[in-house]
Amino acid sequence: MSNGAPRAPTVQPAPFLMAELLRNTGHISYPVYYKKSWIYNIFIMFLLIYAKPVFIIIIAVFRRNRMDNNNRNKDPNHNRQGWGIILVTTLLVTFMVMGLYSMMRGSGPEEISYDKFLSMLEDKKVQEVNLSSDRIYITLTDEARQEEFEESGQAGNPGNVFSQLQEQMQSGGSAGSTDEDTGRNPDYYTGYVNDYTLVDKLDEAGVEFSREPADTLGQTLLELFITVILPIGLMAIMLVWLMRKMTKGGGMMGIGKSNAKMYMEKETGVTFQDVAGEDEAKESLQEVVDFLHNPGKYSGIGAKLPKGALLVGPPGTGKTLLAKAVAGEAKVPFFSLSGSAFVEMYVGVGASRVRDLFKQAQQQAPCIVFIDEIDAIGKTRDSSLGGNDEREQTLNQLLAEMDGFDTNKGLLILAATNRPEILDPALLRPGRFDRRIIVDKPDLKGRVEILKVHAKDVRMDESVDLEAIALATSGAVGSDLANMINEAAINAVKHGRQVVSQKDLFEAVEVVLVGKEKKDRIMSKEERRIVSYHEVGHALVTALQKNTEPVQKITIVPRTMGALGYVMQTPEEEKFLNTKKELEAMIVVALGGRAAEELVFDTVTTGAANDIEQATKIARAMITQYGMSERFGLMGLESIQNRYLDGRAVLNCGDATAGEIDEEVMKMLKAAYEEAKKLLAENRETLDKIAAFLIEKETITGKEFMKIFREVKGIPEPDEPEEGAPAEREGRISMKPAEDSRPAAGGE
Repeated sequence: MSNGAPRAPTVQPAPFLMAELLRNTGHISYPVYYKKSWIYNIFIMFLLIYAKPVFIIIIAVFRRNRMDNNNRNKDPNHNRQGWGIILVTTLLVTFMVMGLYSMMRGSGPEEISYDKFLSMLEDKKVQEVNLSSDRIYITLTDEARQEEFEESGQAGNPGNVFSQLQEQMQSGGSAGSTDEDTGRNPDYYTGYVNDYTLVDKLDEAGVEFSREPADTLGQTLLELFITVILPIGLMAIMLVWLMRKMTKGGGMMGIGKSNAKMYMEKETGVTFQDVAGEDEAKESLQEVVDFLHNPGKYSGIGAKLPKGALLVGPPGTGKTLLAKAVAGEAKVPFFSLSGSAFVEMYVGVGASRVRDLFKQAQQQAPCIVFIDEIDAIGKTRDSSLGGNDEREQTLNQLLAEMDGFDTNKGLLILAATNRPEILDPALLRPGRFDRRIIVDKPDLKGRVEILKVHAKDVRMDESVDLEAIALATSGAVGSDLANMINEAAINAVKHGRQVVSQKDLFEAVEVVLVGKEKKDRIMSKEERRIVSYHEVGHALVTALQKNTEPVQKITIVPRTMGALGYVMQTPEEEKFLNTKKELEAMIVVALGGRAAEELVFDTVTTGAANDIEQATKIARAMITQYGMSERFGLMGLESIQNRYLDGRAVLNCGDATAGEIDEEVMKMLKAAYEEAKKLLAENRETLDKIAAFLIEKETITGKEFMKIFREVKGIPEPDEPEEGAPAEREGRISMKPAEDSRPAAGGE
């Protein structure tokens, strides 16, 4: 472009316009900045610095309110991490914007000396001058600006993109310009000098000039307010607001605040009608609920409300469900929390939460407080095992609070644990936990009732016999039975049926006990023969002995829990005791698979690992716990620890006695193994015929097994029971006629 030639208006891209806008509006020291409305400028600066933080805060408020509405009963400290992220993000964005503002301030006009300014006037390079209180802002002509650009050596440097963009923005008018006359920003500035001849020199040079009113104090205060006072104030307000939202009166970060959930009668949705199989526990808790409803009936005779009740039992038996049922029946406020909720990394926090919990409970009295897994804070204070100041302080505070409240106010403490042996004796004494309610594994009647409760909302076939399922699931707890009902319903849907059949229920029992079938596992022909003889060895030894449970199913289909095959047995009646002969028969049955392998193949495999483990466990218990050894007699050599968990036995004898116990166990197992081999050798024909049938069919029922057994032995088939005959015979609950290949529980 030649000097003096008219410049065509340039259409600048959007990024250039935005950059020019940010540069021009961000530099508050420009005299042209004050030519706009001061309200407009403050609004622009506020948007530049605080738009993103304010937006984040608004979104966070709406999000927090929504989560509070949806999760009213959840932990109030659940979203602290999210608030921390919002706070850090806001601070970072604010500092970045303030840094960008400082950079924009540094990208303003270049400072020159007053002498150079006069030289520019003489050379006719100045187009406009703006006088402020302390500076003189200079705007060059187009020709002078182009000349300055070429002399700087940047015109031949195509790589200096920033300089080219700067020149483009400075040389052309745009929507982002702040100079109302020229549409440009000043190029240079110099300090103000009391030069009385300056006006004359400007007139001589034909330079337009204007003067801004002196407002140095106002400018300084405005900059101080926008860049310092307002950010600090906003951060302080936001921090105070966030701390109040997170703590809600519970101290720093809310660590001293109890986070117990409070339920009312209708919020739990559980009553005693939803609890089955634990009649004794329900009866004890119903007395407590009746005491809360009718205190005068008991206080008239001088009775006092128990301060606490401890629910003890294995996992899955329904301790928490019973507590929720109490909440639904009592129709009083119900506080529920876990023992681990008191534990924190700071010493004294647990005790503070205990105090806060009982304070809230006394304000809501009459009410019930339920502490699940109380063993987390109620462990015995044994200094020999190493102390824990936080846990001990929490326990001491709990003991003090349970001693301090008045029973007449109707405050009841419920707690649940499956490790009562490790609780502190001071916690278990009368006056704190007055009642210990055992919630044990259900018996046959209890299992039937539990199955009915869980099956009431499931569409069942008319042929479903829940008593048969209850017999097949000896030792199962309520959660196991609920899972079986659900698995049966899923299996029915998978096979396209609208109702659940008996077959679905038994398949569900199999899934829970031994896992699902592994249809993709293909065994070789030899392995199928070995597994078949192994399983038939178990079944045949069972049939040849008197004190055993009947076989219900034999299969060589692998399962997901590792079994290549298994034999399932179902008792004909519920049993609570086992005789010595029955235990010895169990050992012989467990070793029957290994005996069949050795008898037929003259070798053994790894498939008997679980059988050997079970046989050894029974034999050791007979010697050390049941007093069924002639050598040791009635001497108790083991004690059970964690009875409601793993039931692990711990020896209470010396090393020499332990060695003798091992010898006695070995002797017992050897005798049982010889008995198993003897029984199978005497019935080799039966063993071969049943094994060949199992290899062909893969799965046979107990009815088919006994039919082949009777054919080989020449035993006549028993008469079929008359239709309508009573199911109970000789004190035993008989099974309904088997359908298809109905599996039953028990097994290896």
